[in-house]
Amino acid sequence: MPIELIKEKCSSPINSVEIGVSGKKVVTIGGESAMPFLFDEGNMPNAPRVALEILDSEPAEWPEELIRPFGDSLKDPVGWAVKCVKDFGAGILCVRLQSTHPDYGSKDADHVIPILKSIIKETAVPLIVIGGGDDERDNIVLPKVSQALKGENCLLGIATQNNYKTLAATALADGHSIIAESPIDINIAKQVNILISDMGFNPHKILMHPTTTSLGYGMEYVYSIMERGRLAAFIGDKMLAMPFILFVGSEAWKTKEAKEAASAQGVNWEITTAVSMLQAGADLLVMRHPEAAENVRKYIEIVMNGGGKK
Repeated sequence: MPIELIKEKCSSPINSVEIGVSGKKVVTIGGESAMPFLFDEGNMPNAPRVALEILDSEPAEWPEELIRPFGDSLKDPVGWAVKCVKDFGAGILCVRLQSTHPDYGSKDADHVIPILKSIIKETAVPLIVIGGGDDERDNIVLPKVSQALKGENCLLGIATQNNYKTLAATALADGHSIIAESPIDINIAKQVNILISDMGFNPHKILMHPTTTSLGYGMEYVYSIMERGRLAAFIGDKMLAMPFILFVGSEAWKTKEAKEAASAQGVNWEITTAVSMLQAGADLLVMRHPEAAENVRKYIEIVMNGGGKK
């Protein structure tokens, strides 16, 4: 007598979010109706995507293994961006506005806007733009960046529970999507999404950043929070139905295991962190080392094709 396997069926899929504009490259994130790669239970119409992260100024604290692939291009953010696309196959770029942070020069919008416009012109790929991480400076710089890039449908960040209004208002006015961050807490994640949506923001233009850690630093807790959020979305919670974005590169290369290794250990650390997060439900991974990104793209291709089965 054959045994019929019980399959979970979702009543509500994850939102699909588009970044980029027609005439250039448009990428669709999310849209799945099952847990990652469980194709017998639902669909994954859009494969998870990998973005390469660059900084708007030369990185001062990156380890040698991370610097090596980019060479002198790190001194020029536009050249760095072009290298990521042409040499390393990046289909999405994430620009971190490091130079706007008080610790790295407090540059203003007039400095970063020409850089961003040149990157868009030279690469023609969808752009993620995130602030330097200082709330006060980000609230000054990001609205001007948003206005300058109006019509490009970028993904802007990062909005938090205590600092979301300015960014949400300007992203809404200029037609961009937004990253909503929460500190590994499913209730706060939902609350941030509600707050942003209440400002009139289309939920289909929001990505969730649940924050993450690297391999070996409490990653299993991140995994469980993401899994809970995804399961809640599948049974109909619309305020948890946003795709996940994770900055795995910046987290992996913070670790002493990655920074102090003279070999490829840092690359492997980033790959393992990324693959683990894909299994937790990540839709968009922001990575740093091109070799790690390429390996993760290959992994995604394999599992999206049934693990290599014919």
